[in-house]
Amino acid sequence: MRDLTITLLQSDLYWEEIDANLSAFEEKIWQIGRNTDVIVLPEMFTTGFTMNAQKLGEHMNMRTFKWMRQMADQTGALILGSFVAKVHDKFYNRMLWMEPGGNFKTYDKRHLFRMANEHKTYSAGESLLVAEWRGWRICPLICYDLRFPVWSRNTYDAISKRLNYDLLIYVANWPTARVEAWSALLKARAIENLSYVVGVNRVGVDGNSIEYNGNSAIIGPKGEVIFSSEGIETIKTLELNANSLQAFRDKFPAYMDADDFSIENEEFEEGYLTGLS
Repeated sequence: MRDLTITLLQSDLYWEEIDANLSAFEEKIWQIGRNTDVIVLPEMFTTGFTMNAQKLGEHMNMRTFKWMRQMADQTGALILGSFVAKVHDKFYNRMLWMEPGGNFKTYDKRHLFRMANEHKTYSAGESLLVAEWRGWRICPLICYDLRFPVWSRNTYDAISKRLNYDLLIYVANWPTARVEAWSALLKARAIENLSYVVGVNRVGVDGNSIEYNGNSAIIGPKGEVIFSSEGIETIKTLELNANSLQAFRDKFPAYMDADDFSIENEEFEEGYLTGLS
Protein backbone atom coordinates (compact mmCIF):
# COMPACT_ATOMS: atom_id res chain seq x y z
CA MET A 1 0.00 0.00 0.00
CA ARG A 2 1.03 3.55 -0.71
CA ASP A 3 -0.62 6.67 0.67
CA LEU A 4 -4.10 7.31 -0.71
CA THR A 5 -5.23 10.79 -1.72
CA ILE A 6 -8.95 11.35 -1.14
CA THR A 7 -11.21 14.31 -1.91
CA LEU A 8 -14.44 15.11 -0.07
CA LEU A 9 -17.12 17.21 -1.76
CA GLN A 10 -19.50 18.60 0.86
CA SER A 11 -22.19 20.47 -1.03
CA ASP A 12 -25.70 21.86 -1.06
CA LEU A 13 -27.97 20.02 -3.49
CA TYR A 14 -30.60 21.20 -5.95
CA TRP A 15 -33.83 19.51 -4.93
CA GLU A 16 -34.80 16.82 -7.45
CA GLU A 17 -32.87 18.50 -10.29
CA ILE A 18 -30.50 15.92 -11.73
CA ASP A 19 -28.94 18.05 -14.48
CA ALA A 20 -28.38 21.02 -12.16
CA ASN A 21 -26.58 18.85 -9.62
CA LEU A 22 -24.42 17.15 -12.24
CA SER A 23 -23.38 20.56 -13.59
CA ALA A 24 -22.63 21.88 -10.10
CA PHE A 25 -20.53 18.87 -9.14
CA GLU A 26 -18.63 19.01 -12.41
CA GLU A 27 -17.59 22.56 -11.54
CA LYS A 28 -16.57 21.49 -8.05
CA ILE A 29 -14.51 18.59 -9.38
CA TRP A 30 -12.54 20.96 -11.60
CA GLN A 31 -11.88 23.13 -8.53
CA ILE A 32 -9.99 20.28 -6.83
CA GLY A 33 -6.87 21.52 -8.59
CA ARG A 34 -4.61 18.52 -7.95
CA ASN A 35 -4.37 14.82 -8.62
CA THR A 36 -6.45 12.66 -6.34
CA ASP A 37 -7.10 8.94 -6.07
CA VAL A 38 -10.70 9.04 -4.81
CA ILE A 39 -13.51 11.59 -5.09
CA VAL A 40 -16.48 11.15 -2.74
CA LEU A 41 -19.91 12.72 -3.37
CA PRO A 42 -22.88 12.76 -0.95
CA GLU A 43 -25.80 10.35 -0.82
CA MET A 44 -28.33 10.88 -3.64
CA PHE A 45 -26.08 13.64 -4.92
CA THR A 46 -28.21 14.21 -8.03
CA THR A 47 -31.55 14.75 -6.25
CA GLY A 48 -31.31 15.11 -2.49
CA PHE A 49 -32.87 12.48 -0.22
CA THR A 50 -36.08 11.98 -2.15
CA MET A 51 -38.84 9.40 -2.11
CA ASN A 52 -39.94 10.50 -5.59
CA ALA A 53 -38.32 7.47 -7.17
CA GLN A 54 -40.96 6.93 -9.85
CA LYS A 55 -40.08 10.29 -11.39
CA LEU A 56 -36.35 10.41 -10.72
CA GLY A 57 -35.18 6.79 -10.92
CA GLU A 58 -32.55 6.16 -13.60
CA HIS A 59 -31.60 2.95 -15.34
CA MET A 60 -27.94 2.05 -15.33
CA ASN A 61 -25.94 3.52 -18.21
CA MET A 62 -28.07 6.67 -18.25
CA ARG A 63 -27.26 10.28 -17.26
CA THR A 64 -25.65 9.80 -13.85
CA PHE A 65 -23.78 6.66 -14.85
CA LYS A 66 -22.39 8.28 -18.01
CA TRP A 67 -21.48 11.46 -16.13
CA MET A 68 -19.58 9.55 -13.44
CA ARG A 69 -17.72 7.58 -16.08
CA GLN A 70 -16.74 10.82 -17.83
CA MET A 71 -15.56 12.41 -14.56
CA ALA A 72 -13.56 9.31 -13.63
CA ASP A 73 -11.89 9.23 -17.05
CA GLN A 74 -11.06 12.93 -16.96
CA THR A 75 -9.71 12.99 -13.40
CA GLY A 76 -8.10 9.55 -13.26
CA ALA A 77 -9.84 9.05 -9.91
CA LEU A 78 -12.26 6.56 -8.46
CA ILE A 79 -15.60 8.36 -7.98
CA LEU A 80 -18.17 7.31 -5.37
CA GLY A 81 -21.70 8.60 -4.81
CA SER A 82 -25.24 7.29 -4.57
CA PHE A 83 -28.24 7.97 -6.80
CA VAL A 84 -31.80 6.73 -7.39
CA ALA A 85 -31.43 3.59 -9.51
CA LYS A 86 -34.26 1.78 -11.28
CA VAL A 87 -33.91 -1.95 -11.96
CA HIS A 88 -36.97 -3.44 -13.67
CA ASP A 89 -39.84 -2.51 -11.32
CA LYS A 90 -37.67 -1.84 -8.25
CA PHE A 91 -35.77 1.20 -7.01
CA TYR A 92 -32.52 1.30 -5.06
CA ASN A 93 -30.50 3.91 -3.22
CA ARG A 94 -27.43 2.78 -5.14
CA MET A 95 -23.78 3.60 -4.56
CA LEU A 96 -21.87 3.66 -7.82
CA TRP A 97 -18.15 2.83 -7.69
CA MET A 98 -16.77 4.19 -10.95
CA GLU A 99 -13.16 3.76 -12.01
CA PRO A 100 -11.35 5.41 -14.93
CA GLY A 101 -11.85 3.24 -18.00
CA GLY A 102 -15.43 2.35 -17.11
CA ASN A 103 -14.95 -0.51 -14.67
CA PHE A 104 -17.68 -0.12 -12.08
CA LYS A 105 -19.27 -1.78 -9.07
CA THR A 106 -22.45 -1.09 -7.13
CA TYR A 107 -23.63 -1.23 -3.55
CA ASP A 108 -27.33 -0.93 -2.71
CA LYS A 109 -28.13 0.60 0.67
CA ARG A 110 -28.86 -2.21 3.11
CA HIS A 111 -30.49 -0.27 5.96
CA LEU A 112 -33.37 1.86 4.72
CA PHE A 113 -34.42 4.82 6.86
CA ARG A 114 -37.91 3.84 7.93
CA MET A 115 -38.53 7.16 9.72
CA ALA A 116 -38.71 8.72 6.24
CA ASN A 117 -40.46 5.65 4.76
CA GLU A 118 -37.42 4.87 2.64
CA HIS A 119 -38.20 1.16 3.09
CA LYS A 120 -41.57 1.67 1.40
CA THR A 121 -40.00 3.21 -1.72
CA TYR A 122 -36.67 1.43 -2.14
CA SER A 123 -35.54 -2.18 -2.01
CA ALA A 124 -32.79 -3.12 0.43
CA GLY A 125 -29.41 -4.28 -0.79
CA GLU A 126 -28.27 -7.82 -0.06
CA SER A 127 -24.48 -7.70 -0.46
CA LEU A 128 -21.67 -5.78 1.17
CA LEU A 129 -19.11 -4.34 -1.23
CA VAL A 130 -15.40 -4.46 -0.44
CA ALA A 131 -13.17 -3.68 -3.40
CA GLU A 132 -9.54 -2.75 -3.99
CA TRP A 133 -8.30 0.52 -5.42
CA ARG A 134 -4.64 1.46 -5.67
CA GLY A 135 -3.65 -1.06 -3.02
CA TRP A 136 -6.36 -0.06 -0.53
CA ARG A 137 -9.35 -2.22 0.27
CA ILE A 138 -12.38 0.06 0.53
CA CYS A 139 -15.89 -0.56 1.87
CA PRO A 140 -18.45 2.08 0.76
CA LEU A 141 -21.72 2.40 2.70
CA ILE A 142 -24.69 4.77 2.80
CA CYS A 143 -26.02 7.02 5.59
CA TYR A 144 -28.30 4.97 7.92
CA ASP A 145 -25.91 1.99 7.50
CA LEU A 146 -23.68 3.91 9.94
CA ARG A 147 -25.91 2.90 12.86
CA PHE A 148 -25.41 -0.84 12.31
CA PRO A 149 -21.90 -2.02 13.22
CA VAL A 150 -22.41 -5.69 12.38
CA TRP A 151 -22.89 -4.86 8.70
CA SER A 152 -19.57 -2.98 8.57
CA ARG A 153 -17.63 -5.39 10.78
CA ASN A 154 -13.99 -5.62 9.72
CA THR A 155 -12.61 -9.13 10.08
CA TYR A 156 -9.18 -10.63 9.60
CA ASP A 157 -8.59 -12.63 6.43
CA ALA A 158 -6.13 -15.43 7.20
CA ILE A 159 -5.42 -16.03 3.51
CA SER A 160 -4.34 -12.49 2.65
CA LYS A 161 -3.13 -11.92 6.23
CA ARG A 162 -4.81 -8.57 6.45
CA LEU A 163 -8.07 -7.04 7.58
CA ASN A 164 -10.84 -7.11 5.01
CA TYR A 165 -10.72 -3.37 4.46
CA ASP A 166 -8.54 -0.36 5.19
CA LEU A 167 -11.01 2.44 4.51
CA LEU A 168 -14.70 2.70 5.33
CA ILE A 169 -16.62 5.40 3.44
CA TYR A 170 -20.09 6.71 4.29
CA VAL A 171 -22.02 9.02 1.98
CA ALA A 172 -25.01 10.69 3.59
CA ASN A 173 -27.89 13.12 3.81
CA TRP A 174 -27.69 13.22 7.63
CA PRO A 175 -29.78 16.04 9.18
CA THR A 176 -28.47 18.67 11.58
CA ALA A 177 -30.91 17.46 14.23
CA ARG A 178 -28.97 14.20 14.58
CA VAL A 179 -25.47 15.34 13.69
CA GLU A 180 -24.04 14.46 17.12
CA ALA A 181 -24.84 10.82 16.40
CA TRP A 182 -23.20 11.12 12.97
CA SER A 183 -19.95 12.43 14.45
CA ALA A 184 -19.87 9.94 17.32
CA LEU A 185 -20.62 6.92 15.13
CA LEU A 186 -17.98 7.80 12.54
CA LYS A 187 -15.42 7.71 15.35
CA ALA A 188 -16.83 4.47 16.72
CA ARG A 189 -16.66 2.72 13.36
CA ALA A 190 -13.01 3.79 12.98
CA ILE A 191 -12.01 2.63 16.45
CA GLU A 192 -13.75 -0.75 16.39
CA ASN A 193 -12.57 -1.60 12.86
CA LEU A 194 -8.99 -0.24 13.12
CA SER A 195 -9.64 1.60 9.89
CA TYR A 196 -9.74 5.03 8.37
CA VAL A 197 -13.32 6.28 8.10
CA VAL A 198 -14.52 8.99 5.73
CA GLY A 199 -18.00 10.49 6.00
CA VAL A 200 -19.33 12.86 3.32
CA ASN A 201 -22.57 14.64 4.19
CA ARG A 202 -24.45 17.46 2.47
CA VAL A 203 -25.28 21.00 3.63
CA GLY A 204 -28.27 23.27 3.02
CA VAL A 205 -32.03 22.72 3.25
CA ASP A 206 -33.86 20.15 1.15
CA GLY A 207 -37.32 20.18 -0.43
CA ASN A 208 -38.83 18.81 2.78
CA SER A 209 -37.41 21.76 4.78
CA ILE A 210 -34.87 19.49 6.49
CA GLU A 211 -31.59 21.20 7.38
CA TYR A 212 -28.14 19.68 6.94
CA ASN A 213 -24.87 21.09 8.28
CA GLY A 214 -22.38 18.65 6.82
CA ASN A 215 -19.81 17.75 9.44
CA SER A 216 -18.08 15.68 6.77
CA ALA A 217 -14.99 14.17 8.31
CA ILE A 218 -11.92 12.00 7.97
CA ILE A 219 -11.28 9.87 11.06
CA GLY A 220 -8.07 7.99 11.82
CA PRO A 221 -7.99 4.40 13.13
CA LYS A 222 -7.51 5.59 16.72
CA GLY A 223 -10.70 7.66 16.46
CA GLU A 224 -8.84 10.93 15.96
CA VAL A 225 -10.48 13.59 13.80
CA ILE A 226 -8.05 14.36 10.99
CA PHE A 227 -10.44 16.75 9.25
CA SER A 228 -14.01 18.00 9.61
CA SER A 229 -16.08 20.77 8.08
CA GLU A 230 -19.34 22.16 9.42
CA GLY A 231 -22.01 24.24 7.74
CA ILE A 232 -20.39 25.32 4.49
CA GLU A 233 -19.70 23.86 1.07
CA THR A 234 -16.24 22.33 1.17
CA ILE A 235 -13.77 20.75 -1.23
CA LYS A 236 -11.03 19.03 0.74
CA THR A 237 -8.20 16.77 -0.40
CA LEU A 238 -6.00 14.90 2.07
CA GLU A 239 -3.63 11.94 2.08
CA LEU A 240 -4.33 8.85 4.14
CA ASN A 241 -1.07 7.45 5.47
CA ALA A 242 -0.65 3.74 4.75
CA ASN A 243 2.39 3.25 7.00
CA SER A 244 0.66 4.90 9.94
CA LEU A 245 -2.36 2.62 9.53
CA GLN A 246 -0.27 -0.54 9.38
CA ALA A 247 1.96 0.52 12.26
CA PHE A 248 -1.05 1.05 14.50
CA ARG A 249 -2.57 -2.29 13.52
CA ASP A 250 0.74 -4.01 14.27
CA LYS A 251 1.07 -2.28 17.64
CA PHE A 252 -2.55 -2.68 18.68
CA PRO A 253 -3.95 -5.82 16.98
CA ALA A 254 -7.31 -5.83 18.74
CA TYR A 255 -8.83 -7.66 15.77
CA MET A 256 -7.05 -10.82 16.95
CA ASP A 257 -9.35 -10.89 20.00
CA ALA A 258 -12.55 -10.24 18.09
CA ASP A 259 -15.52 -12.51 18.75
CA ASP A 260 -15.95 -15.29 16.24
CA PHE A 261 -19.64 -15.42 15.37
CA SER A 262 -21.96 -16.01 12.47
CA ILE A 263 -25.24 -14.32 11.64
CA GLU A 264 -28.26 -16.57 12.14
CA ASN A 265 -30.33 -14.95 9.41
CA GLU A 266 -29.39 -17.07 6.39
CA GLU A 267 -30.43 -14.44 3.85
CA PHE A 268 -28.34 -11.81 5.64
CA GLU A 269 -25.35 -14.16 5.99
CA GLU A 270 -25.48 -15.16 2.33
CA GLY A 271 -25.49 -11.51 1.22
CA TYR A 272 -22.67 -10.63 3.58
CA LEU A 273 -20.45 -13.42 2.33
CA THR A 274 -21.28 -12.72 -1.30
CA GLY A 275 -20.22 -9.12 -0.85
CA LEU A 276 -16.83 -10.14 0.50
CA SER A 277 -16.09 -12.76 -2.14
